[in-house]
Amino acid sequence: MGFIHVGQAALELPTSGDLPASVSHSAGITGVSHCVLSGCAIIVRGQPRGGPPPERQINLSNIRAGNLARRAAATQPDAKDTPDEPWAFPAREFLRKKLIGKEVCFTIENKTPQGREYGMIYLGKDTNGENIAESLVAEGLATRREGMRANNPEQNRLSECEEQAKAAKKGMWSEGNGSHTIRDLKYTIENPRHFVDSHHQKPVNAIIEHVRDGSVVRALLLPDYYLVTVMLSGIKCPTFRREADGSETPEPFAAEAKFFTESRLLQRDVQIILESCHNQNILGTILHPNGNITELLLKEGFARCVDWSIAVYTRGAEKLRAAERFAKERRLRIWRDYVAPTANLDQKDKQFVAKVMQVLNADAIVVKLNSGDYKTIHLSSIRPPRLEGENTQDKNKKLRPLYDIPYMFEAREFLRKKLIGKKVNVTVDYIRPASPATETVPAFSERTCATVTIGGINIAEALVSKGLATVIRYRQDDDQRSSHYDELLAAEARAIKNGKGLHSKKEVPIHRVADISGDTQKAKQFLPFLQRAGRSEAVVEYVFSGSRLKLYLPKETCLITFLLAGIECPRGARNLPGLVQEGEPFSEEATLFTKELVLQREVEVEVESMDKAGNFIGWLHIDGANLSVLLVEHALSKVHFTAERSSYYKSLLSAEEAAKQKKEKVWAHYEEQPVEEVMPVLEEKERSASYKPVFVTEITDDLHFYVQDVETGTQLEKLMENMRNDIASHPPVEGSYAPRRGEFCIAKFVDGEWYRARVEKVESPAKVHVFYIDYGNREVLPSTRLGTLPPAFSTRVLPAQATEYAFAFIQVPQDDDARTDAVDSVVRDIQNTQCLLNVEHLSSGCPHVTLQFADSKGDVGLGLVKEGLVMVEVRKEKQFQKVITEYLNAQESAKSARLNLWRYGDFRADDADEFGYSR
Repeated sequence: MGFIHVGQAALELPTSGDLPASVSHSAGITGVSHCVLSGCAIIVRGQPRGGPPPERQINLSNIRAGNLARRAAATQPDAKDTPDEPWAFPAREFLRKKLIGKEVCFTIENKTPQGREYGMIYLGKDTNGENIAESLVAEGLATRREGMRANNPEQNRLSECEEQAKAAKKGMWSEGNGSHTIRDLKYTIENPRHFVDSHHQKPVNAIIEHVRDGSVVRALLLPDYYLVTVMLSGIKCPTFRREADGSETPEPFAAEAKFFTESRLLQRDVQIILESCHNQNILGTILHPNGNITELLLKEGFARCVDWSIAVYTRGAEKLRAAERFAKERRLRIWRDYVAPTANLDQKDKQFVAKVMQVLNADAIVVKLNSGDYKTIHLSSIRPPRLEGENTQDKNKKLRPLYDIPYMFEAREFLRKKLIGKKVNVTVDYIRPASPATETVPAFSERTCATVTIGGINIAEALVSKGLATVIRYRQDDDQRSSHYDELLAAEARAIKNGKGLHSKKEVPIHRVADISGDTQKAKQFLPFLQRAGRSEAVVEYVFSGSRLKLYLPKETCLITFLLAGIECPRGARNLPGLVQEGEPFSEEATLFTKELVLQREVEVEVESMDKAGNFIGWLHIDGANLSVLLVEHALSKVHFTAERSSYYKSLLSAEEAAKQKKEKVWAHYEEQPVEEVMPVLEEKERSASYKPVFVTEITDDLHFYVQDVETGTQLEKLMENMRNDIASHPPVEGSYAPRRGEFCIAKFVDGEWYRARVEKVESPAKVHVFYIDYGNREVLPSTRLGTLPPAFSTRVLPAQATEYAFAFIQVPQDDDARTDAVDSVVRDIQNTQCLLNVEHLSSGCPHVTLQFADSKGDVGLGLVKEGLVMVEVRKEKQFQKVITEYLNAQESAKSARLNLWRYGDFRADDADEFGYSR
């Protein structure tokens, strides 16, 4: 249960002068006990009415209690501290525990010329309640004033109570001088830091003795009686500003905040967690059985979070930020004029999922929205690496920020590897308006600043924790900051402590990158090296057009301009002197296609030649696919005649032919030319029988099967072992992989192990169809069980090991039951066994083969025929006649024995079409 709010109905406390003549002094005035000053002085308050209520000090008539300790005034250096009188503190505690926060009734019996009021206080709503003075005297904690005569009933009762206390030896009437009731008060702490650390953030019992403002109190720590000033960690309330004449002027809501804390904590028993220290003041959190005053002050709009102390708050800085946000959203009190940084944005523009297309630098990315639009997002509250000082850069050398600013390249690479092509969650924190240029600062356009997360990881926080960015410091009233600002500060503190990145004392990394783009002489020297290298790893740094790119070669540490070979891509718009040359149709689409596919991604390039301008020409591969072929396939390029001498020519022609048939984009106006038919002439040849050992891994429902080459089996085993070790040390972030049809990936099979796979279809994030490329089986998985295939284990390192084949010389039954019988027989006989395979003839689907058992050399297909599970496919080629004859003889034997398909005789004569067979 939390604190209860004070009601707004008002009950002002009238002074004695306010009482009408018809009202007796003994009628009684009600109020709430607010503070106990000593054993015979109490402050009573009324109910609040639009602000803090009035207060009156009531001194108990006819009794005297001991004086509490008093500290010497700082302005009187010769003065000494006054200790407690015996039994003074027990008297105060007796009243504190009995009265604080309770409704009382009091009467005024006397008022001195100085304004001091004396009277009686009763617990409850009227004078019929417990008489507090009598209770004090009865407990031996106060005495009747000397010289007082018992000439009325009240005085007689006091006299009786005192006699009873003496007889019972209570309080001051007990044996001894009462020295044990005198506190050893400690007003200062020699080593506040050591004092705080010695408590190990364990709750300390305390009494709140004074409230300076809503967030600063004076507390008596028990049981050692340290009187300390405690500032609430993480927040600050409006304060009272001291003027030159000594008066205090409250800031807006300062009085209300002070009363809010007083009404809940003043002279209450609390626990304090000592968290840090600031000079002689202690930073801490005050815990009351009914709640945490720090969070409530924020939630009610009486306080704001402060960055310098929120880091020491031990109960979760996010709770304080959430409470502050609650008050801001409702514009409570100090936030009455608050306008949220994203107040003008729709909810769909505040939070959205987008795909990262480009990393601009260490704090900005370009994302693609679901609408297809592109948007630049800046990471909130962080600053990328920058040059320190003015003389660190050679003025004669052009600055290349990515390579010349220390840790800028590392920061960009961290973001590139984590984000490119991935879907991220974007939460907009604020919009920074455009700013004009000044003498020292360039102009900035409007910036959308947001928190970007992937798989639950805050990218800005990860960047800062590695020392690759720093956190921006703000004015206390500047609300344009990250919604996870405290986590960023904590991450930076860890990076500084561990000496990471920018905070390292080691020498800064130097990146000497040679830019040979357009440098013909350097390009000529470099060409033979790249040609000999075969496929080289590269990162696409920039896309000029659909077929012209700028690449960074990490091993060679150089930048080159690269032109795609074998294609003719639409030329884009060009700015010529005094003329703007328009781009060819679909040039922008081609550029966008290439950007989305390869920009800032790791690729492989094969350099074949170079042009006269020093640009390299060759083939670029992304995830095993040839970019030239992809552009042709999507009707964004045509095949160039220079591709004829390339090994990719057939793929290009096939892709172009398919694109022509669709008549889209560059082929929108294509008219197919009639082609004169040429009858193929089949050459007679002998059947080739060259059996090789294979391992059968999968049998499909249409009686096709997948095999692995036995000779490369050890390579696969080694690759799988290394891949699983790599995944174990760098496990993929669950949910971070966005599957796309045709992509290679890793998939977690039912046995809990990871395998290489290819995405065949994406129905939804929960249903992704994958094909295990090394084993031939298929499965439907959620995207959370998929991950990016590490480049070290891609198909270019070891091609897919599962190859699909079909049985030669047989017809697969079209009847479901008959086909199932045949498949079951094959599964029992050869799945997960080693066999011998011979390719008999090629087909549009897959090669047709004969398969033999490794031990008996028996023909598997012939065995199916003998068992009557399949029929023979009669082929006319001369080289196959001997095998076909053997198969037909076996079929006749099965027919005679009425096996399986033939159990009802030869059905082919009249109903072959019904069963899906032909003679």
